[in-house]
Amino acid sequence: MIFNDVNLGDLPKIAKYLIENNDRRVFLFKGEMGAGKTTLIKSICKVLKCQDEVSSPTFALINHYLSERYGDVFHFDFYRIKTSEEAMDIGFEEYIDSGAYCFIEWPEMVLKLISVNYVEVQIVSNRLTRQINVHLS
Repeated sequence: MIFNDVNLGDLPKIAKYLIENNDRRVFLFKGEMGAGKTTLIKSICKVLKCQDEVSSPTFALINHYLSERYGDVFHFDFYRIKTSEEAMDIGFEEYIDSGAYCFIEWPEMVLKLISVNYVEVQIVSNRLTRQINVHLS
């Protein structure tokens, strides 16, 4: 699925689509710095009715949110990691295998650790518009 000419007002419907139109719980978010990965994750967390404030876990690597309906939600940001072992040190595989929603920004270093089907969300932006490409694996 491709969403063209995306603006902030489109994010709630895209977030709803992502949650309601597949049964996967692991989402990989790809895109340049500032493309809108965290902003889209915030919209998805609203759909999930997360009770916590959603923010980028750049320095913590992982944020934990609680959803009224779905329980635990984990948000990872692996921009700063250099090896997949760093992710393993925080128990990444256990989070992925937990059945909880897992949103992963900068997933390139951990791809080989993901043993479940996932949704890949690629955000392509320029100064004027954004395009969101969604692929199921």
